[in-house]
Amino acid sequence: MNVTYYELKIMHKQKLIIMRHAKSDWSDLSQSDFDRPLATRGVKAAELMGKWLKKNQCIPDRVICSPALRTKQTCQLILNKLGVAEHVVFWAKIIYQASLDDLLSIIKQHSSKAHTLLIIGHNPGLDQLVCYLSKKQPRVNASGKLMTTAAVAIFDYGSESISTGFQQAHLAKLIRPKELLVE
Repeated sequence: MNVTYYELKIMHKQKLIIMRHAKSDWSDLSQSDFDRPLATRGVKAAELMGKWLKKNQCIPDRVICSPALRTKQTCQLILNKLGVAEHVVFWAKIIYQASLDDLLSIIKQHSSKAHTLLIIGHNPGLDQLVCYLSKKQPRVNASGKLMTTAAVAIFDYGSESISTGFQQAHLAKLIRPKELLVE
């Protein structure tokens, strides 16, 4: 049986996953921001979030990631836990220091090519993106932060296409590594 891409898209729920890079290592202050690696805590958090994504069947078929070292490392750890090959990753320098408009443009460019699109990037852009897309005000943590390091926001579009309309998306889950440690 031959199934068209459109028919396949209807059969799968459409999801947009937004993830902030895991905790970076600030021990070498001579490193540029772009070249800052993950801290040990960041490696553990990225692996934990990768396990959670797998357990919750949030497997991306396309990943758009900032090429900054800490986001690349976060991406590789996530993909390893998900068992996803690196050929689904598109490195987009524009995500590094991206504005809300930059991020919306990236989603528009890639959303029609994926059932589950994962974007891995940086704040403050990701905070702005989650607030912009969400129908309801997203909850912050006890410190008043939204997209903490390694936080994951999952937008569920059901059978509808992933879109970038203002406050038109259902934020199905917002999870942070510290919340998983207390479950």
